[in-house]
Parts: sequence; C-alpha cells; structure tokens
Amino acid sequence: MDKLLMTVAKRLGLGLFTLLVISLVIFLAVDMLPGDIATEILGQMATPEAVAAIRAELGLNLPIHERYLDWLGGLLQGDLGQSLATDRPVISLIDDRLMNTLYLAGLAALISVPLALGLGVLAALYRNTLVDRVVSVSSLAAISMPEFFIAYVLILFISVQLGWVPSLSKVDVDQSWLERLQLMILPAITLTFVTCAHMMRMTRATLINLLSSPYIEMARLKGLGPWRIIVRHTLPNAWAPIVNVVVMNIAYLITGVVVVEVVFVYPGLGQLMVDSVAKRDLPVVQAASLIFAATYILFNLIADVVSIVSNPKLLHPK
Repeated sequence: MDKLLMTVAKRLGLGLFTLLVISLVIFLAVDMLPGDIATEILGQMATPEAVAAIRAELGLNLPIHERYLDWLGGLLQGDLGQSLATDRPVISLIDDRLMNTLYLAGLAALISVPLALGLGVLAALYRNTLVDRVVSVSSLAAISMPEFFIAYVLILFISVQLGWVPSLSKVDVDQSWLERLQLMILPAITLTFVTCAHMMRMTRATLINLLSSPYIEMARLKGLGPWRIIVRHTLPNAWAPIVNVVVMNIAYLITGVVVVEVVFVYPGLGQLMVDSVAKRDLPVVQAASLIFAATYILFNLIADVVSIVSNPKLLHPK
C-alpha cells in the first residue's frame, strides 16, 4: 500500500509539473496569435494613440514574463482573470459552458462505453466469423472518418431527411431535461462513433490474447461454455488495459469536443474557446486551454492508478 501511495504521489507531482510547463506553452502560444484585442474593441478607424491607450489600460504593454507571472499567480489563487471582450470574470463565462461540455461528454460515455465493451466481447467470442468481420470493418470505418464528416452525415440523414431532431444543439438552462437530451443526441452520437471504435478494438485484442492462455484452454477442457469463460475467467484479467483505454477515451470526450461543438453550435467550452479566439479574448482562450490540459492530465493519472491497482505487477517494473 505504501508503495502504491508513493507511486500515486510521484505521478501526481509529475502531472503538476507537466501542467506548469503546459501553462507556459499555452501562454506563449496564445500571446503569439495574430490580431489585437485593442484593435477589435476600437474597430477599423482606431488611431495608434487610442490603441496604445487601450493596451496600457489592459496591461498588454507589460513584458511577457510579468504578464505570465501575474496570470500564474492569479491561477494559484483561483482567479482565471478578466475577459478583455466582455469585462466579466473569466470564471463566470466558463462555468455554464464547462457544465454543458461535461453533460455532453457524460451522455456520449453512457452510450459509447457499454456499446464498445459489448461489441468487443462479441467480436472476440465469435472471432473470424461474420460478426467479427462486420464489427471490425465498422470500427475501422468509424476511426478513418473525421469527426466533422460524421457530424454532417448525421445532420443530413437524421435531421434534414428524417427530421427526427434539430440540426443545431442550442441548449439552454430554461429547457427541460428531455428537450436538452433531444438537442444533445446528435453530437453525442458523433462522439460515440469517434471513441467507440478505439475501446472496442482494445477490448477485442485483449480478450483474444487471453483466450489463447493455457488456463482458458483448461477451462474449455472442463466443459465451461464460451460466455462463462469470458465472464468468469477472461474479463477479470482484462480490466487493466480495457479500463485504461476507457478512461483515456472519456478524457477525449471532454477535451476533444471542440470540432463537434462548433459543427452543432453547441454552447460548450470548446465553442467558447473558438469564439474567444475570433475576438482575441486571450484570458478566456488561456483558461479554456488550461482546463482542457488539466482534464487530460487528470484522466491520464486516473488511468495509471487504475491500471496499477488492477495489476500490482506494474509496481515492480523490470
């Protein structure tokens, strides 16, 4: 147990250091974006004197290292800064958008995780049969297609031709949960297509590898049925790699939704970040990028810990 806690502490420390490095990269990258918020505020007729005055008022004329340290100091105190475009606290802009993104990721995970695990088990159980080939080819096709293409195909057939759900997902807090669910279903299905294939293929590969083990052969010789072998003898030993890939795909559902949110005009954190880039609202872009990075690092840490707990041999690398 002590070794496990020490390993978790080391991974946590490494994660915090990685986040610090990423914060510097994000700040420098966002600062290098073309355009200027002062020009955006004043418009095309802005004079150089007025632009300089606005930049001085917003603190944009300070050296970059001073601005980074001010930003980092605010982050450590829970202050994400002030929006340059709206003059509102960044955290108030991000709050609802982040919840919308989490709702969408949660709905997509509820659909994709059981579906992927079930298809993976079926493909492994009926290996080299028609079922396996259909599942494998479908997953390869889903992996090969970009998210925006899947999204537009779904809009064309489900929304435009069949008219089952609206093509735009403009959810609002005043809507009932059923209305919100109806608006979120198309982006959730798009994300399911993107992530389901990875989890299905990992489940299939892990189970096929275990099904060739001597102890599984012994179970077959004892007369156990294929489903009983899968449930009682194979799945318990396959959880570590499967849970790892499931956790990493859930992280992707949160951090990789930018394209899907833009296509469906879904008011999530990814859409807010894209809008803020267009407005040159740097504090909002920096905060959204850092939240995505922190989420990915956190889920990476969770995947590592789950893998170690599931397989204690990882505590003793060769």
